[in-house]
Amino acid sequence: MDLTRLSLRTRVFLFFAALALGNLAALVAGLWFGFTRLGDPDLLNAMVIGGTVAGFAILGLIAWIWFLFDENVAKPIERLSGMLRARTTAEIEGEMDVDIARHLGDLAPAAASVTRHLSETRNALTEAVQRETTRLAQEKERLEALLSDVPVGVLLCTADHQLAFYNGQAVELLGSAHAPGLDRRVFDYLNQPPIAHAYERLLATEDPDAASDLLCSTKAEGRVLAARMRLLSEGEDHYVSKRPGYVLTLRDVSGDMAAHAQREQLMDELFDRIRRPAAALQSLIGVLTADDGPAPGPERDRVREAANSEAHHLSAAIHEFFERHEANRADWWPLAMIRASDLGQAVAARVAAEGGAILPVTAALMLRCEGFEMVALLAGLVRRLTDRRDFRLEITEDGPGALIALEWEGAPLPIGELERWLAEPLDTGLEDVTGHRVLTTHAAEIWPEKLGDTRARLCIPLREARHVTKRPKPVPRAVVYDFDLLARERVAEIADTPLTDLTYVVFDTETTGLLPTEGDEIVQIAAVRIVNGRRIDTEVFDTLVDPKRPIPPGSTEVHGISNAMVEGAPDIAKVGRDFHRFAEGAVLIAHNAPFDMEFLHRKEGAIGERFDHPILDTVLLSAVVFGQSESHTLDALTHRLGITIPEEARHTAIGDTVATADAFLKMLPALQARGLRTFGELVAELRKHGRLLKDLNG
Repeated sequence: MDLTRLSLRTRVFLFFAALALGNLAALVAGLWFGFTRLGDPDLLNAMVIGGTVAGFAILGLIAWIWFLFDENVAKPIERLSGMLRARTTAEIEGEMDVDIARHLGDLAPAAASVTRHLSETRNALTEAVQRETTRLAQEKERLEALLSDVPVGVLLCTADHQLAFYNGQAVELLGSAHAPGLDRRVFDYLNQPPIAHAYERLLATEDPDAASDLLCSTKAEGRVLAARMRLLSEGEDHYVSKRPGYVLTLRDVSGDMAAHAQREQLMDELFDRIRRPAAALQSLIGVLTADDGPAPGPERDRVREAANSEAHHLSAAIHEFFERHEANRADWWPLAMIRASDLGQAVAARVAAEGGAILPVTAALMLRCEGFEMVALLAGLVRRLTDRRDFRLEITEDGPGALIALEWEGAPLPIGELERWLAEPLDTGLEDVTGHRVLTTHAAEIWPEKLGDTRARLCIPLREARHVTKRPKPVPRAVVYDFDLLARERVAEIADTPLTDLTYVVFDTETTGLLPTEGDEIVQIAAVRIVNGRRIDTEVFDTLVDPKRPIPPGSTEVHGISNAMVEGAPDIAKVGRDFHRFAEGAVLIAHNAPFDMEFLHRKEGAIGERFDHPILDTVLLSAVVFGQSESHTLDALTHRLGITIPEEARHTAIGDTVATADAFLKMLPALQARGLRTFGELVAELRKHGRLLKDLNG
């Protein structure tokens, strides 16, 4: 038996147990030797009684000494070793508590001095490294800023199609219920065949500079994306040694394809509807002009009426197609959304710079419009209205769009003069930018109106506008990446996988109560992802759940979730499916995992998925690092590790989840320092602490 595998306290207990057995054996042997030498049978009972009393006294004395040794030596050494290991492997600030080993002489102060010196050395080294890496950090920030504003989605994938990088535009394009996740398969978001085919085609070229253009589609919304794939080259022997990763740039062409199809349909319909009346009209005109055509009279009148009818239909068709063409024209120009107030203020500033004045009155609208050219058009009109005064620019809602009205006091503007002005170049620095072109760009028109006896205005309708919201949806700008994923070798068996190579999902639930067997339900689930040894701030799952039953006031006092808050929230069936997708392929981590997993396992039927993930429990991990005799509540664990949980986040699912994730990351180096480097080795060690909590891994 290898005693080194046993804990210190177990070995100390075995030592005292062996000492007790040795004392009892020596006592029995001594009494037997004395009895045989005396040879007096009458002394047997007295010697048995005396030996029994002496045996119990020996056992009691040794047990008392063992208890004192365990409490004042073994336990403090175990706690001290856990704290030393945690402080040497994790960045924990603050003085170490030396009172835990007050009976060990100078050992605890010496350990505190060592950790203090280590902390000072680490801080000095960190400052030196920080000074040396400032330039690299600044370059990294610049690179992230540039990549975040790239107008296309960018994905960087490993050879087995796992995500190692994505930018904010990619999040918008992929359109999944949850943002993409590092180390997740790209095929969770994009349909596989075109991407896999393009990848194999590029591999076959053996050309590091080759690129492949392809069309692919998203799984969530069926968007059609134009993509370009390029392999990552890592040296001359790269294609021989291993399969490379690749970069995938994405652009949404669904709207382009729809507009193109609409234009093609319009042209097909145009030719079809014009060709027949034109042919008929041509035949009728030929009949009328032929030498042997009908003589003046009823027959000739019928031919003339038929020709007029066909001409009318042809004219109506041409007018209709012109209107539809104008309606579609706005889609051909990349117009941005701008605030109506910004447009009004820009016009007022432009007019004021030219010595005039105008009052902008605008509704709270966002306009689809080319702001620079529209400002030039409106300011140019004010400049030409020299004999008018009291100008007012009003922008109001008009159906799905908006109406821009340039109003003044004075005579209305004649149509002929307006047309002449619109044909002249605007003050934009470009000779070909005229009022007519600006209106054409916006698929708009302009007309004059008279208001009462003294006022008049010009009206310009815009086709698209929307109300300004108080909290517009933020544009995702984050760049999320971990380039180490590109070099990671996949291990088939999870038991043999290094702990640092695993992807983890740390989660927590809030419930209506503590008894799932009596009908208590989940009211909130929160989770975060840990990839390659770091928590990804942007990959978060946090949602309320409608429990379909009242939440007791006592539970609301703990987690702050009321019945009104969960009204209208999704039920556990939908949330469970979303959470299962979020945690796919990851190791689940929770504090007191059996409690949370019991709620999920009971709902697997409604969810339609099985939660058969590998599971780690930070209660058991704390016992491995700090010993079973310590307190292993989340508050005690985070306090030992120097993690602060904000009071407003305590007993909320997301607050406890983040604290649990940070605690795991701080304990991970301490676990590795004990030689627990793979998932299988860690699970084997956790099972030794089964009296605390049941291990859930099979």
